[in-house]
Amino acid sequence: MTQQRATYAQAGVDVESGERAVELMRASIVASTRPEVVGGFGGFAGLFDISAAKSMRKPLLATSTDGVGTKIAVARALDIHHTVGLDLVAMVVDDLVVCGAEPLFMTDYIAVGSVNPERIASIVSGIARGCERAGCALVGGETAEHPGLMAPDEYDIAGAGTGIVDSDNLLGPDKVNAGDIVIAMKSSGLHSNGYSLARHVLVGDGKLGLDAHIDALGRTVGEELLEPTHIYALDALALISGSRVHAFSHVTGGGIAANLARVLPETLAADVYRNTWAPAEIFNVICSEGNVPQLDAEKTFNMGIGMLAVVGKDSVDAALEILGQRQVDAWVCGSVRDRTAGEKGDYPAKGGGGGAVNLVGTYEN
Repeated sequence: MTQQRATYAQAGVDVESGERAVELMRASIVASTRPEVVGGFGGFAGLFDISAAKSMRKPLLATSTDGVGTKIAVARALDIHHTVGLDLVAMVVDDLVVCGAEPLFMTDYIAVGSVNPERIASIVSGIARGCERAGCALVGGETAEHPGLMAPDEYDIAGAGTGIVDSDNLLGPDKVNAGDIVIAMKSSGLHSNGYSLARHVLVGDGKLGLDAHIDALGRTVGEELLEPTHIYALDALALISGSRVHAFSHVTGGGIAANLARVLPETLAADVYRNTWAPAEIFNVICSEGNVPQLDAEKTFNMGIGMLAVVGKDSVDAALEILGQRQVDAWVCGSVRDRTAGEKGDYPAKGGGGGAVNLVGTYEN
């Protein structure tokens, strides 16, 4: 009996399409570089010259890994794929700057059921553009085809980033003091968190659907949900250079209270005043359509604040001026004080420990 020959293509892996995807993404990757990048496109490893770290007393490397969750389901449904690349960069680099680190470079990972060269190139173009906005380089990545594990049109993305900070300039709980002021930076929408709840409420039989136009939003549900995450990295670095920043909090999954608590010492508490801002209309739509309780929304969504800065009281004006010059909508939203005995705050810090955070009052109409 003659055994039939088996090929990689018969197993569901299209090597030629993978090579075409690499060629299509080449220009985007080459454009998202920095002078410290060593070597060209296509190496086994990305190289980055860190000689500049010699000027630091004790340089620390910071690393972060993240994805964009089920926002990808919206991108697939609308067949728009470049924006999730921007989201991926935001989720990674804005975690890095929280500790005061300058993002240096990123790598990405794309898992697909079947290689669609144009779609993959679109995703990578968004990642590369996000790296440019964050001032970091895209130095490599991997596209993995998973026939049999993922449907042909399915994909998922993840990224890892590396930054650097001198230990003397490390931000976080050790720097925060009672009397510090909390400054909010406006989000561009849902960013990349809470999409499982948003899709559960808005998408499906008998629900609004992605094509529904909402007058209050000025666009369709799908367009709103696919709005790219704002990248705050360079804004945060500008604040560090021009004001007395003690901590940042990237408002992601868990909401304002749980994320701000992470960067406070256990001895301190912060009060964030809801009457200092009005949540973006998309949050009102989700809560109204799904009858979502306010407290549940607040521990799921960013509620209109994408990044928080904790600054010294004497640096508030300088910080707001810097952000204004960078066209970042920002305002004072709270303050830090001593924590009272037994005070728990609205939600515990993600990962445990941390201080207490209370959201006080009602939102501005």
